[in-house]
Amino acid sequence: MALEEKREKRPPVTPMMIEEEAALRNGSRGLPPGPWAEAAGPRPRTTERHIAVHKRLVLGFAVSILALLAVTMIAVLLSVRFEECGAAADGPPRAGGNGSLSGAARQPPGAEQPPGQSEEEARGGEAAEEEEEEEEEEWQRRRELPPWARPRLPRHLRPLHYNLMLSAFMENFTFSGEVNVQLEVRNASRYIVLHAHRMHIEAVRVAEDKLAGGVRVARTFFYPQTQVFVVVLNRSLEVQRSYNLKIIYNALIENELLGFFRSSYVLHGERRFLGVTQFSPTHARKAFPCFDEPIYKATFKISIRHQATYLSLSNMPVETSVFEEDGWVTDHFSQTPLMSTYYLAWAVCNFTYRETVTKSGVVVRLYARPDAIRRGSGDYALNITRRLIEFYEDYFKVPYSLPKLDLLAVPKHPYAAMENWGLSVFVEQRILLDPSISSILYLLDVTMVIVHELCHQWFGDLVTPVWWEDVWLKEGFAHYFEFVGTDYLYPGWNMEKQRFLTDVLHEVMLLDGLASSHPVSQEVQQASDIDRVFDWIAYKKGAALIRMLANFMGHSVFQMGLQDYLTIHKYGNAARNDLWNTLSKALKRVGKSVNIQEVMDQWTLQMGYPVITILGNETTDNIIVISQERFVYDSDAKPKDPARGDNSYLWQIPLTIAVGNTSHISSEAIIWVSNKSEHHRIPALEEASWLLGNINQTGYFRVNYDIRNWRLLINQLTRNHEVLSVSNRAGLIDDAFNLARAGYLPQNIPLEIMRYLSEEKDFLPWHAASRALYPLDKLLDRTENYNIFNEYILRQVASMYLKLGWPTNNLNKSLVQASYQHEELRREVIMLACSFGNKHCHQQAATLISDWISSNRNRIPLNVRDIVYCTGVSLMDEDVWEFIWMKFHSTTAVSEKKILLEALTCSDDRNLLNRLLNLSLNSEVVLDQDAIDVIIHVARNPHGRDLAWKFFREKWKILNASCGKNAPNPF
Repeated sequence: MALEEKREKRPPVTPMMIEEEAALRNGSRGLPPGPWAEAAGPRPRTTERHIAVHKRLVLGFAVSILALLAVTMIAVLLSVRFEECGAAADGPPRAGGNGSLSGAARQPPGAEQPPGQSEEEARGGEAAEEEEEEEEEEWQRRRELPPWARPRLPRHLRPLHYNLMLSAFMENFTFSGEVNVQLEVRNASRYIVLHAHRMHIEAVRVAEDKLAGGVRVARTFFYPQTQVFVVVLNRSLEVQRSYNLKIIYNALIENELLGFFRSSYVLHGERRFLGVTQFSPTHARKAFPCFDEPIYKATFKISIRHQATYLSLSNMPVETSVFEEDGWVTDHFSQTPLMSTYYLAWAVCNFTYRETVTKSGVVVRLYARPDAIRRGSGDYALNITRRLIEFYEDYFKVPYSLPKLDLLAVPKHPYAAMENWGLSVFVEQRILLDPSISSILYLLDVTMVIVHELCHQWFGDLVTPVWWEDVWLKEGFAHYFEFVGTDYLYPGWNMEKQRFLTDVLHEVMLLDGLASSHPVSQEVQQASDIDRVFDWIAYKKGAALIRMLANFMGHSVFQMGLQDYLTIHKYGNAARNDLWNTLSKALKRVGKSVNIQEVMDQWTLQMGYPVITILGNETTDNIIVISQERFVYDSDAKPKDPARGDNSYLWQIPLTIAVGNTSHISSEAIIWVSNKSEHHRIPALEEASWLLGNINQTGYFRVNYDIRNWRLLINQLTRNHEVLSVSNRAGLIDDAFNLARAGYLPQNIPLEIMRYLSEEKDFLPWHAASRALYPLDKLLDRTENYNIFNEYILRQVASMYLKLGWPTNNLNKSLVQASYQHEELRREVIMLACSFGNKHCHQQAATLISDWISSNRNRIPLNVRDIVYCTGVSLMDEDVWEFIWMKFHSTTAVSEKKILLEALTCSDDRNLLNRLLNLSLNSEVVLDQDAIDVIIHVARNPHGRDLAWKFFREKWKILNASCGKNAPNPF
């Protein structure tokens, strides 16, 4: 009986609604496409086409016109009547509404819509269609797209405030909503155009204010191509007046991980569900009608009604909760500051939490599955979040802007994390950490994701890019501060000075060296273009350019400029020129005059990057020739802009340079290179001295030398590599391998550089070398001379492998107690040894796996578990694969689950790889967000490359339907 009472309060989710939702997903809900609104059905033929102008028919023609006018007037009257009273009808919405009724009220619970329209409704629809035809002709005469057909919303209205009331029904995964939007009119118009997608709109009201009467709504319709909902009024809204738009609607809690979607987990054998939002970049429109562009900042007041067995979360704290007698509760949240729709958020779940408080009084909570909270899996993330908020407040000199910050760990999410202001959402494996089974590498991954999302609370949430073309303004900064923030937590790890090179700079330069690359700032016209700007170019190249900027400005001046930028633009929007102007002013305050915009436009508006070539002048002492050109791996590939070509690419390059000899290196000097070729005098350059450019690889470019200088540098590395810094050694290795790959340098130079590695005791150069060797290994593994290459690598690795040995099991020690640099070096060398076939490495891995199977106790050291699992699966029989598969299913630790799944892709057995690929499509076995990772890792396996490609082609439709819109995003 109580359950029935609850159902009576639910929205009218009828069979027709579900059919309409299914049709919309299949792209069939909208009516036939055309230059006018999709709301119109098949248009009636005009009478004029069938009239022949003839003297004998003049009278008949006049009578026909009068009859037509009479019929039209009757139809209009019936239409008006339908507009006024159609709200009370149980019939379906008319053709012009696509599920919307102007002035409609909700249907009674359980009511079903009849299969067809009444004659009166049909006549009203015809009148609306005739009206739309006339307006279409008017827009065509003006040669303009109507406002709803344009890629961006019209600028005649601005939302000031949203009052959003939601009711979430978790049993049947539906929700109902009522949104009241306060609108400011900038230009008179009789159209209200806002985003709405995949929802059933029941009623629309427009009023000048709460006391005044309504403004009559002529009709409403959806326009699916631009995902907008259009309200057509009987009169224009007046300039500089404020109006209230009220929309009542309902929709499904989706199963596609975008908009307001559902996720689930199993606790004590019972499947539990939660609802959570993912609005970035353009999915808020699936959860409520809104102006879904970053420039339209407004305040929000949210209320969520749900069963009392759940709790609700949103960007702001709960202000009041109203409990109902039937077991339902409504949470009313405090009003937000001015914010964009894409980082608005809410969740309905039955999680538990732990909390802490910052020095400034910000309450930080981590919400997760009850069993994960009980195990303490969220404690690490909670503690570093508190410290990081304090760090950012001190660094930016701008306080965190909200009273609380919730971290929500969900089992399924399309991305690693999302920076919703005050309610950041993370997929579990990027925030939950069990110290007893998580490696240093996993701890580092969790740390950097949290650092990234917290930076967004300032860059992105507090100050938001004007439009998606400059998404790097938030993502580049967040990615750069991953390393700065982690250095704050672990100063000895040297993340920004060292690990940034291999994990960001070297990785993105591989992509940006392709002829198919694109600029950091790229034009975004259609909504379909927005998703593609969230790529490594925006994230990693953006971060690399910011690092270069910080280095040539000086870190203290750069920091001062960022403080000014955030203070000036907080709670608003900013474009790249706003940043450049602020940073230029910061330089002027310390007596330097650099036009940052002039310099940085070349780096952000041009694709690719330069290679600097430094040549000694044999005829004149101390003079060098410095030239620049665009670096491209395939010199024969046509540039993306054929009219431009590569010859017109120029950059203003802050080239740092130093001179050295066998025992000493000079302090660096900076040379600004602006031309294709320049001559420069280097006073300290002697015959036996070598030159080094781009000191510590702070610049976003490569450096090449004449062969004589390369030989001198190789000799220096062999005799005393420590004269060069760790970053310089790693930079030389990466530049040499990639210059050789692109044909700028003979192939023997990078391989000769590698010979010194047997004496290298630092992690970063080894990491740079291994990142260059693995792609080379894939190119050569099917060639006749592969064994020569393989043996050469094993000789370089052998002495360091013996010297470092294997780690001991440190289950009872802190993850960070051991030296990070030392443990990462040992891990890198073991990985190279096992990958290239070192026999001792293979035996050790097999022994550790066998011990685990026989004792059922996992004594494999945490930091090398992924290497051991993969090596064991590749070398041993099918029973080991089945054992790992069983452990993958039984473990509840997300970090362990991740590496077990990856290990299964290492098998040499093609049948097992095929089996795994097919199992990855079952979301009950492999999470949706991990399915693509399975294909990627199988493709990396030489035995699985063709299998992965065949599977990808055959299952394309399934993969695109389940993962196409949820493709992995950096964060």
